[in-house]
Amino acid sequence: MTYKHRSIVDTIPSYKQGKPAPVLDGVRAYKISSNENPYEPLESVKEAIATRALNVINRYPNMRGNEVVEELAKRFEVTPDEVVLGCGSTEVITQLVDLVAGPGDEVVYPWRSFEAYPIIVTAAGATSVQIPNRADGSHDVDGIINAVNEHTRLVILNNPNNPTSASLSEADARKVLDAVPNDVLVLIDEAYVQFNTAEGTADGMKLYREYQNVVVAQTFSKAYGLAGLRIGYAVAPAEVVEGMRKVAVPFGVSQVAQVAALASLEDAASEEMKIRVAALIAERERVLGALREQGWNITDAYANFFWMPFGAETERATERFVAAGLSVRAFAGDGIRITIGETEANNRVLNICEELKKDGFSLNN
Repeated sequence: MTYKHRSIVDTIPSYKQGKPAPVLDGVRAYKISSNENPYEPLESVKEAIATRALNVINRYPNMRGNEVVEELAKRFEVTPDEVVLGCGSTEVITQLVDLVAGPGDEVVYPWRSFEAYPIIVTAAGATSVQIPNRADGSHDVDGIINAVNEHTRLVILNNPNNPTSASLSEADARKVLDAVPNDVLVLIDEAYVQFNTAEGTADGMKLYREYQNVVVAQTFSKAYGLAGLRIGYAVAPAEVVEGMRKVAVPFGVSQVAQVAALASLEDAASEEMKIRVAALIAERERVLGALREQGWNITDAYANFFWMPFGAETERATERFVAAGLSVRAFAGDGIRITIGETEANNRVLNICEELKKDGFSLNN
């Protein structure tokens, strides 16, 4: 069918969701392709949803999510006017790009990085300026700085970076912030911040308090395990938040999501979440240590996933994981991102990697 539409949309790649676990007879399959938390929601969160949300889903939610906003403002020691919610941090980032960039404008960010960035930027009519990562998967901050010009409207720093799981150091973040004009916003995307154990890593909120053009985005999807409810947030200068709310999807964050987020922020739930995060970090380090014992030259990981840059062998390696009942996230020609999941799934990953090593596979790093 031929129909009139914005031709730029034809250039946008469709976002590819992580594939579901493959179906194999007699084998328990695992989905480790979407960086999801393997733990079920906390019991207190389930109870809050059942008692405080289900009976009001016939009503529109509070559009600004005032209760969640106020609680986050307390935690970050900012005013409620500096906090904005979105349907996941992806929608928060979309709000920000829609606010600052359009035709003729440029958004600078590392690449490979979060797949939604080019989709969001192109949909806004702006131009992506993708700066290739260093060999270890970290940001080429000099390249990012050199790309900034009079057309730049936003710079994105992803910490830790998705899919490479590399951390952004405070020194590198400051280098970018000191070089970018004050009227150009710098987004620090911290979707996986709770898993970041890197020494000297950039702290988005610390930088927010020192630089007037910083925006920090976080989410309840990963560490809090609310990926299916879609709720994220940004901390930004009040003027920026006001603009982001103007371009936000009305009523985009459901009341169920708001109730779950509030319950997740309660002290007992927060402490239990930290225990789960610590367990996932310990499992991540176990897996990385085992891979190194197998002979893999794998870089450190600082999210709830790790990166295996197989390069041209990515597709062949992916087939081996799928055949073993493991759904991983493959980036054709670049590598495979593997989520830290259940212990059995992680052990199976190690078994497959040991076989791949014996068969001569190697990493391009």
